[in-house]
Amino acid sequence: MTTNTTHTPNNTPSTNWRHKITKPKKNRYRWLIYLLLALVYIWAFAGIPLNGIKETAGQITRAIFTGLFSPDWNYVYLPEGEDLLRGLLETLSISILGTFISTAICVPFAFWAATNMSRTRWFSGSGKMVLSFVRTFPEIVMALLFIKAVGPGSFAGVLALGLHSVGMLGKLFADEIENMDQGPTEALLAAGANRLQIMWFAVLPQVLPGFLSYTLYRFEINLRSATILGMIGAGGIGTPLIFALNSRDWDRVGIILLGIIVMITILDLISGAFRKKLV
Repeated sequence: MTTNTTHTPNNTPSTNWRHKITKPKKNRYRWLIYLLLALVYIWAFAGIPLNGIKETAGQITRAIFTGLFSPDWNYVYLPEGEDLLRGLLETLSISILGTFISTAICVPFAFWAATNMSRTRWFSGSGKMVLSFVRTFPEIVMALLFIKAVGPGSFAGVLALGLHSVGMLGKLFADEIENMDQGPTEALLAAGANRLQIMWFAVLPQVLPGFLSYTLYRFEINLRSATILGMIGAGGIGTPLIFALNSRDWDRVGIILLGIIVMITILDLISGAFRKKLV
């Protein structure tokens, strides 16, 4: 005995009708997004003042490139005063100390902001709010404030980088704590361990590699920021760089930029190798 079974095709008239309706809606939303993006770009370019190119632009450009490609090698080391090596070492020390201070400060803030480390959501929310508040201030603004407070120099740069990095590092550390596996914590809790033992044997072994990886990544950012902070008087290689730019000493600008590129490239390679081993 055979039974005749009829298979209804997937493309029924009802599904085709729905597809024809949803497709124009998607196209309409897509064109609306394109229109909004075009309006944003038009508004952004309309706010840029275009005063034209100066008559001496070509002469100045040639002088800049001539100095950049013929750097002042005598400035690499000067026994009697400030030179390139001393400026780069000062910039490196500012970034290291700033990263160390921010890492030490942001760890308790990270546990405060992590939702799985507090019993009430408003407690962790207040920690996230504090970290967001710290992140709103750029390091240049903080450097200007510390220059007024403690005077120009490397100490102001260290304080500016250390305080500014707390907001971003604290957020990354809090995310790392929230994404950890709760299995070891629950196992120790069931075995009767106290909070200190849970923190030492379950939480820290999981989050410590991520903490170190984020710290190295933040060190790379602070190294670049330290070169900029020197231009406003916060120490480092930025101070002789802004003096060379103001005096149009392009060959000295060239050797300073070359030194910055070499230093950042080498430290990026070393930091990247360490982060690959940690993650």
